[in-house]
Amino acid sequence: MSSTINPLLEAKGITKYFGTITALENVNLKVHAGECLGVVGDNGAGKSTLMKVLSGLYKPSAGSLFFQGKEEILESPRDSQNLGLEMVYQDLALAGNLPIGENIFLGREPTKNLGFIKLLDFNKIKELTNAHLDKLKINVKSADQKVEELSGGQRQAVAIARSTAFNAKVVIMDEPTAALAIKEVGKVLDLINSLKKTGVGVIVISHRMDDIFTVCDRVMALFQGTNFAEANLSNTSRDEVIGWIMGKK
Repeated sequence: MSSTINPLLEAKGITKYFGTITALENVNLKVHAGECLGVVGDNGAGKSTLMKVLSGLYKPSAGSLFFQGKEEILESPRDSQNLGLEMVYQDLALAGNLPIGENIFLGREPTKNLGFIKLLDFNKIKELTNAHLDKLKINVKSADQKVEELSGGQRQAVAIARSTAFNAKVVIMDEPTAALAIKEVGKVLDLINSLKKTGVGVIVISHRMDDIFTVCDRVMALFQGTNFAEANLSNTSRDEVIGWIMGKK
């Protein structure tokens, strides 16, 4: 990736205090269009805190966020979504009793007017869902299928589909394959690769070296709340990255 092109998303000097505890100190991160950045680190390294800062859930105590070269101050997750930055959490946050289509458009449903009353446009939801699932090559029986009837991999795919349904430019994924059967892992990694091809910047937090070395272009390690090491995947090895997680260079 050329460093002369503005990153889609860049964090500079991000610091986050919780009372007397320093969760992050002077952390830098950037991701370009069509690139996948792997973020690794042990439990407590600051990965989740950093992602919550990037997604507008936490305000940094110090530091700046830039989106497409412009500094942005995020007051809430809605602000980051409006910019095109979406987060797929580990628990997926899907409504199991609702169909796939209604999950994808939850909170941002297309409506139709009936006189002065706005009604959900279920036909439009189904039409948009089918088009979006086709684009991402996600196979399900029907957009009307309830999420609770889906396999783990299909649920993860629906969460990714939801995150990209509104022109997402950057998608952050927290442990996207942690709870999946082996055969489903490949499908989710394929989906990440197809997002990259559409120019989306992807950040993947994962403990699984297989995931990192299959889909990522670069990897960065956090250790005790600070940047520890970073490299292009082609210039490092699994053993080296595992060493970084443990704080060894």
